[in-house]
Amino acid sequence: MSTVTEQVRSHVESKPGVHFNALAADLDIATGQAQYHLRKLRRTGDVVAEEIQGKTHYYSREYDPWERRVLAFARRETARTLLLHLLEAESLSADELTDRLGVARSTVSWHVSTLADAGILEKSYGERGRVVVALTDPDETRRLLAAVRPSLTDRLIDRFTRLVDGGLAAATDDG
Repeated sequence: MSTVTEQVRSHVESKPGVHFNALAADLDIATGQAQYHLRKLRRTGDVVAEEIQGKTHYYSREYDPWERRVLAFARRETARTLLLHLLEAESLSADELTDRLGVARSTVSWHVSTLADAGILEKSYGERGRVVVALTDPDETRRLLAAVRPSLTDRLIDRFTRLVDGGLAAATDDG
């Protein structure tokens, strides 16, 4: 295996769920070079690729589909923060999550729906029909979150989204 191929494989193993742009930037390799080595690793079965919410993420073959989804969302700051709050509190209402995350209610709703569709959390209805959210497997979620740190790009995109949400919420309150 070439040195670059080995670097790519090692990077995927050390950063499960890394997405393409972050991998190329972290290794300081050209897009075409990253594509070539990832394709080579996928053909041999050393790397698995999965598209989750519009981004292709890469994993070593040891992760099952549910674990891959958790790892992908753990790389997104808002989703990661939401999961951490649920680990701390076991279950929270959507209103409590909105307050804790400091983002627009629509952002929380989108993340909750997306994570529920992925099987990472479950929604139920509490008092007066309010949505209550809990993790489907808190212990495994905790283990997988420990393996991931969101990239700078992921954090910047999430913070931009929060900034826009804050502006929209302020405009709605003034309106």
